[in-house]
Amino acid sequence: MTRLKLAIPSKGRLKENAENWLARAGFKLRQSGGDRGYTAELKGLPDADVLLLSAREIAQGLIDGSFHIGVTGEDLLHDLSSDLPRDASVIKRLDFGGADVVVAVPAAWLDVNTMSDLEAAGARFRQRHGRRMKVATKYLRLTRNYFASKSVGEYRLVESAGATEAAPSSGQAEVIVDITSTGATLRANSLKVLDDGVILKSRAALAGSLRADWNAGARDALQKLLSSIEAVESADATSLLMVSGAVPDSLVSELDLTAMGENSFLSASGKAVENARRLTDSGVKSVSILKSDFIFDQTTPSYEAFITQLTARA
Repeated sequence: MTRLKLAIPSKGRLKENAENWLARAGFKLRQSGGDRGYTAELKGLPDADVLLLSAREIAQGLIDGSFHIGVTGEDLLHDLSSDLPRDASVIKRLDFGGADVVVAVPAAWLDVNTMSDLEAAGARFRQRHGRRMKVATKYLRLTRNYFASKSVGEYRLVESAGATEAAPSSGQAEVIVDITSTGATLRANSLKVLDDGVILKSRAALAGSLRADWNAGARDALQKLLSSIEAVESADATSLLMVSGAVPDSLVSELDLTAMGENSFLSASGKAVENARRLTDSGVKSVSILKSDFIFDQTTPSYEAFITQLTARA
């Protein structure tokens, strides 16, 4: 049987956040060969092989089917794949790695604030300098597609090999397309984001390859992984109310509670305190609010949705 191949980032905050996310679901990473190793294993998921790679390598590996699942940026998946719905699928958007892919121009360009302004500026630039203005980026496909959607053609792409935000000040390009979390680096380099220049709002994601060899062993390991992840999500989203006394069915329905037993109910975490007060006001003697680490269900929606996509592609 094919073992599940999982890739996570090899360094930096993405690696740390991915490790913590997996550990919360009960899967602790143990890196082979110490901190410099590029393979690992997950405690609790013995049928998985873990690879530690760059986020770009992970995205490319998912697209070409080199491994089954991986944690990478949505920006890279969209940029590297020419047909993402057939290559890979985002299984879970994660609560880290958030950043925007943006079009930025020199802040001194006071009359350039939109993509249509940029097209007009490009035409003037070519008339004045006898060449098209250069746009530096690592996101070649995303840039081409977005510029085409905005009817911008007066430019020439330059692939960035280093710090893209430095391209205008160094004379390598006039405009950039880059990823930013806060905009601080762009501002430090005297750049501004165009008003309609956000190409993609990206996050880190757990994505699955639609081209990999998904036999029963890999599918079973994925289901085990996702069921634990969703159990943590359910536990975060809900609180357990333990009550002393009977609760009328009408109140259970009104408060949108889920009965777990005669004296226990699940409540949305954000409404747990309010619901506890409503229960005591109705005559229940006491209510305790408890938090769980995991709440497992018989179904795993994210797994089922991914398998449906996988089957449809086949």
